[in-house]
Amino acid sequence: MVVSKMSEITTYEKTKDSGIEWIGSVPSHWRVHTLYQLVTQVKEKNSNLQEKNLLSLSYGKIKRKDIDSPDGLLPASFDGYNIIEDGDIVLRLTDLQNDHTSLRVGLATERGIITSAYTTLRPIDTSNSKYLYYLLHAFDLKKGFYGMGSGVRQGLNYAEVKELRVVLPSQDEQNAIVCFLDEQCGKIDSIIEETKRAIEEYKCWKASMILEAVTRGVKPDRKMKKCDLEWISEIPFTWKTDRLKALFAFGKGLPITKENLVDEGIPVISYGQIHAKYNTGTSITESLFRYVPESYIESNPDSLVHKGDILVADTSEDIDGCGNSVYIDKEMPLFAGYHTIILKSINQDDNKYLAYLFKSHVWRSQIRTRVSGVKLFSISKKILNFTTVILPPKEEQEEITRFLDEKCKLIDTLIENKQALMIDLETYKRSLIYESVTGKRKVV
Repeated sequence: MVVSKMSEITTYEKTKDSGIEWIGSVPSHWRVHTLYQLVTQVKEKNSNLQEKNLLSLSYGKIKRKDIDSPDGLLPASFDGYNIIEDGDIVLRLTDLQNDHTSLRVGLATERGIITSAYTTLRPIDTSNSKYLYYLLHAFDLKKGFYGMGSGVRQGLNYAEVKELRVVLPSQDEQNAIVCFLDEQCGKIDSIIEETKRAIEEYKCWKASMILEAVTRGVKPDRKMKKCDLEWISEIPFTWKTDRLKALFAFGKGLPITKENLVDEGIPVISYGQIHAKYNTGTSITESLFRYVPESYIESNPDSLVHKGDILVADTSEDIDGCGNSVYIDKEMPLFAGYHTIILKSINQDDNKYLAYLFKSHVWRSQIRTRVSGVKLFSISKKILNFTTVILPPKEEQEEITRFLDEKCKLIDTLIENKQALMIDLETYKRSLIYESVTGKRKVV
């Protein structure tokens, strides 16, 4: 078993109201403090580049960063950076009005330098360091920093944070809480990492299966023939090739923004929803939908998509997303949205085989060779005009589609189950931290 079951929780017999809303009741012998009584602000300028161990706060972890790396947005001089020590607590209190998902509290485990844009706290009694980190981490998980101050807040500073009220157990209890959380959270994190690896393996399995099916079919011992396309050297003997523009006419999605959206109306899919769908299938689902007014049907008929069409995102954040698309598998009023290209089926055939082909990295390679940029680039109608496809006979296309529908559904279910497990583990870990540092769970 990873951690103690909830039914096995031991609680303190005597409690009191801490007077702190997000903490509530605490063991009666725990002390209540204001944060500035326990910490000081670290302001040690890295003059003359005396320290070169560059650190960064990412996903709640303080990690080393190569000071000489050409990648990323690194300043020319690190003289203005803050020198921090093992046990210091770093808070990222910027961009509070936009970013509501980041973890904003990290614990330094070595001496180094970090941007002075962050607020660094040093416990007056260093033996309190790890417990105070866990306590502020729990406050962060409760999104407490976003509720501080009034009005639209861009960020917080030490003068505001130091007024936080916190609770402090005895040193023995602190040590026990830290030891318990280190062990239990470590076990949970290991399972989460294993689960992430399993998800990646499932995704690789799915990608490999799609590639094999759309380029060789699902029949064994195929007779193959040479193919002179730049992205594939041979195909099954009965298959043919064609230009994409011979099968589809190209349309353009609506140039809409968030301001154009309404709560109810005609569904619309923009590039962001297509990217979000990429690893889970080929067809549309209601989770992708946003809505525009019904009046758009009369004013923008060319941006409507129909059964048999394929909707392509015309911008991609990475190589893996290149050519990202969804297949329109039902007839309904539906708009293509911002940054999309509509592949309008000329013959209204079932084109789901091609939707699967577009998922394969070998097919997408012919797009990748024609776009500029690395992390962000645009896919144009002109580029799509140059692409070619391989086409099995219609009966075999249907056979491949049925095979992939069944197998991909199975793999997607496995992935969804793993993702649900990760969410449950993360939720449990957060509860474990909160209960422990606020005295709801007795771990001594």
